[in-house]
Amino acid sequence: MSTATVSPRSSTVDAVGGKVTLPRVITGEWIKFRTLRSSWITLLAASLATVGFGLLICYVTVNRWDHMQPDERAFFSPADQSLRGYYLAQLAVGVLGVLVVTGEYSTGMIRASLSAVPKRLPVLWAKAIVFGVVTWVVTTVSVVVAFLGGQAVLASKHLDTSFSAPGVPRVVFGTALYLTAIGLLAVGIGTLVRNTAGGIATVFGLLLVLPVLAEALPSSWGDAISPYLPSHAGESLATLHQEAHTLAPWTGYGVLCGYVAVALVGAAVVLKRRDA
Repeated sequence: MSTATVSPRSSTVDAVGGKVTLPRVITGEWIKFRTLRSSWITLLAASLATVGFGLLICYVTVNRWDHMQPDERAFFSPADQSLRGYYLAQLAVGVLGVLVVTGEYSTGMIRASLSAVPKRLPVLWAKAIVFGVVTWVVTTVSVVVAFLGGQAVLASKHLDTSFSAPGVPRVVFGTALYLTAIGLLAVGIGTLVRNTAGGIATVFGLLLVLPVLAEALPSSWGDAISPYLPSHAGESLATLHQEAHTLAPWTGYGVLCGYVAVALVGAAVVLKRRDA
């Protein structure tokens, strides 16, 4: 009598009652994400930076208002002022985006993940979906709280604005969209680099170093290059009053999404070709 040979992987799939699908991979990535304390600590840091720094800036503005120069008052925007905390929050979100991928490479857990999902790409898409959705939810709540809290502080000098004012909803929700895109860009970079220190350094370089280098260029060059940098392009959506030589809000965000798409496509290519 002949004996059928069943591979360990196929028996495991039969045991769980089905094949590997993207929804199941997403469920697995969600379990990994929510069970890591560092995920929530980093998101909490991003929220505290968004709300806390925004409130601090509003308090400083109220205390300095009577001594501000006319040109400073002319460019004052209550909505922008209460959301300045995203400058710090983007760093926390970027770090977590890198860690979502490189954390598994550093521990070797990525081998188990890719063994369970041999096609590999669903792992990347699931990480991006889980991280993107969680980041969007957390940052949306944070920016709304920061806006409302900041306006309450500014109201003491009658400097506040309302959520229904022209452009304000775009700025508030645009800030959350900007932070989400930065996080997804970091996921792509983390997959490309596969090293935590290198990935974080790359993200910080894109967000902090490149804008400084652009400012050091001759003004004609800087004005042409600066609007298309990832941070400057995306910040157009999160800014109420556009400065000279900047892109329109949704155009700028489209440029940032282009960077995200390139990073994720590049990450998909190397994930398929490289060994774990």
